[in-house]
Amino acid sequence: MTASSVLIVCDMLNPYDHDDADALAASAEAVVEPLRDLIERSRDADGVDVVWVNDNHGDYAAQREQLVERALAGRRPDLIEPLVPAPDHEFLVKVRHSAFYGTALDELLRTREARRVILTGQVTEQCVLYTALDAYVRHFEIRVVRDAVAHIDRSLSDAALRMMERNMRAEIVAAADCLGARSGA
Repeated sequence: MTASSVLIVCDMLNPYDHDDADALAASAEAVVEPLRDLIERSRDADGVDVVWVNDNHGDYAAQREQLVERALAGRRPDLIEPLVPAPDHEFLVKVRHSAFYGTALDELLRTREARRVILTGQVTEQCVLYTALDAYVRHFEIRVVRDAVAHIDRSLSDAALRMMERNMRAEIVAAADCLGARSGA
């Protein structure tokens, strides 16, 4: 199976029980709907696959089911319920900031013959930024969906978006335009 683009959803399964969870949840509130819509539209888009990559929150045995359950049982299930991964979406578990670090993401992208990664999720100034850098050094085209990424610190998020655009040649797009922007899906 080939996909010219892979929509990567980073770390949206979060129980929101960490130090800066309130700031992150406030930002995530605004991205849930555009992200949910983008994931839905990707089902009908030719050449676009969806891959979820989620932090294991220190539980190295946790997989999709456990991470979904913990997030739904957390402080903000309203941010999780609209985004529970579909059973047919690929799901990888990570242990550090980048979605590439210690995961099979690079192999999955190569197997799918993906040329482009579309980055969404949280946290813009951390995991999204580090994933973009790792995608860039692996020669993938990068799109970051500005209204489908959540932040902890707005100024750092804005700086991270500028860095991705300038230093990694990322295309910063709106969710509504993402699947049809510039060079197609």
